[in-house]
Amino acid sequence: MHLSSYEDLRLRLFSKEITCEEVVRFYLERIDRHKDDNIYITVFHEQALERARSLDRKLRDGESPGKLFGLPMAIKDNISMKGGRLTCASKILENYESVYDATAVIRLEEQDALFLGKTNMDEFAMGSSNENSAYGNVPNPFDKNRVPGGSSGGSAAAVANGLAMVALGSDTGGSVRQPAGFCDIVGLKPTYGRISRYGLVAFASSFDQIGVLARNCDEAALVLEVMAGKDGHDATSSYHAVNDYASEMATVSVEGLKIGVPKEYFPDSLNSDVASIVKGKLHELRDKGAELVDIHLPDSEYAIAAYYILVTAEASSNLARFDGARYGYRSEHSEDLSAMYINSRSEGFGREVKRRIMLGTYVLSAGYYDTYYKKAQQVRRVFQDRYREALEKVDVIAGPTSPFPPFGIGDKTENPLEMYLADVFTVPASIVGMPAVSVPLGFDSINLPVGMHLICNFFEEGKLLGIAKYMQRSL
Repeated sequence: MHLSSYEDLRLRLFSKEITCEEVVRFYLERIDRHKDDNIYITVFHEQALERARSLDRKLRDGESPGKLFGLPMAIKDNISMKGGRLTCASKILENYESVYDATAVIRLEEQDALFLGKTNMDEFAMGSSNENSAYGNVPNPFDKNRVPGGSSGGSAAAVANGLAMVALGSDTGGSVRQPAGFCDIVGLKPTYGRISRYGLVAFASSFDQIGVLARNCDEAALVLEVMAGKDGHDATSSYHAVNDYASEMATVSVEGLKIGVPKEYFPDSLNSDVASIVKGKLHELRDKGAELVDIHLPDSEYAIAAYYILVTAEASSNLARFDGARYGYRSEHSEDLSAMYINSRSEGFGREVKRRIMLGTYVLSAGYYDTYYKKAQQVRRVFQDRYREALEKVDVIAGPTSPFPPFGIGDKTENPLEMYLADVFTVPASIVGMPAVSVPLGFDSINLPVGMHLICNFFEEGKLLGIAKYMQRSL
């Protein structure tokens, strides 16, 4: 069965050429054939088939189909689905079952989307390579010896391998966009508050967002539109009107488009192939009528430092709830209450999660709060002001998604600081809360994917995806 796009699938479903059940069986068979790639933690074999049959009955009975009728989707395993496992790829939650649905899940299912299973990830979304999972790493679809990126590496690999048409991920500092760049697909992080976080397990609450991974911008826009909007369960969700993103995308023209190109995004240390491919695309856009505007974003080198101070501080607070007392893993080697807490967390959390909890506890401790946490919050505000100022002069800010192509499995695990630099170009958009997308540009000299990273002003997702769609279409 060849399915070129969701538009193609939808037409074939409505013409009765195929059924939802046949589509689900096709994807489940592909997932089973790729089980050694470790992409899914949980596969909804029976649930997905039952859901497909109910959608087929709905169509036969003449009921109005939803916007996402029959769309086969994957979901990152840190997003709640009632009655299903919610592991966050961690031993501490290995047998936990969610007691409610995330708002994003409810809205997608109301529009007749189909979920195939929960995808692998870095534990509690902490990582840039999908090597921090209690269930093992996921290989890159283009080179099994390399990483798919993280933390949403399983979701990115699912879409790139044709094991789902669209997948949900979460993005704290680049965890949707960086794996999208590594897997040659589209990865969208919307404006902070555009999608409800209700049902997304918290890592760093003022950064976390649900994002979309897809093969093309049209499908990303459609899924975003369904999930977006105010939610009474999430005080940080925005009342900002949900736009018709497809219509907004259609109005975007490269003619006269002002593309901001920060020199800080093209340092001497940037991989030469990445630099050449990204600059080549920018020059191509200039030749077709866009204006490349040199912009300056001073102190960009402090973005990673500020980000890791803030997110580890929030993580140390958010992960305090996993103590072995109420749910999740509880150590069998506990003589008293204190030992139960210590041993449950020591045995249940992986190395990277422990590292971030310890860092976060340190920067929030007495005597260091002002020096680290408060200063990082001040830096965050400076970044917000500078990006607002820059986007008053240009339509979009462009640069590479990652400073290097997908790296080898195990190459950076012993050097966490080098691993953190994988997100150096995606972190700023997370710090300021603006929408950003990674769009595939092609492949480097050894056939590894390269992505371009685009940032627009708050709630300009339609414009952002329109620009990304033009770039993708022109390949």
